[in-house]
Amino acid sequence: MKPRVKVWLELDGDYVFGFGLSNILKAVEATGSIKAGALQLGKSYRYVWGRIKKAEKALGQPLVETHVGGKGTSRSFLTDFAGRLVREYDALRGRVLEVVDQEYPWHIKSALRINAQQSQSPE
Repeated sequence: MKPRVKVWLELDGDYVFGFGLSNILKAVEATGSIKAGALQLGKSYRYVWGRIKKAEKALGQPLVETHVGGKGTSRSFLTDFAGRLVREYDALRGRVLEVVDQEYPWHIKSALRINAQQSQSPE
């Protein structure tokens, strides 16, 4: 048994950023294009582009800059804001998962001990 948590960022109660979008931006950064990033993730270009545009609208800032042309060169790259957002989100998510992993064994073991003691006590 292992706990699972999801970490995402909201703005005014609406989702704006999470694990999936972080992976999308990292794929775009690694491949140098939205199309190649989408292919790497097994997603359609339209889906990846739409996720990026929706996040940009919600955040009020561009995440990806694209330059047309230049065959064989990187044409899309993350804005400074997007790079910081990905790094900070990944760091936050990592810390949350660490806390869950550290706390989980103690709490579950305690609960299991209490449950075992209760089931062994004579009625």
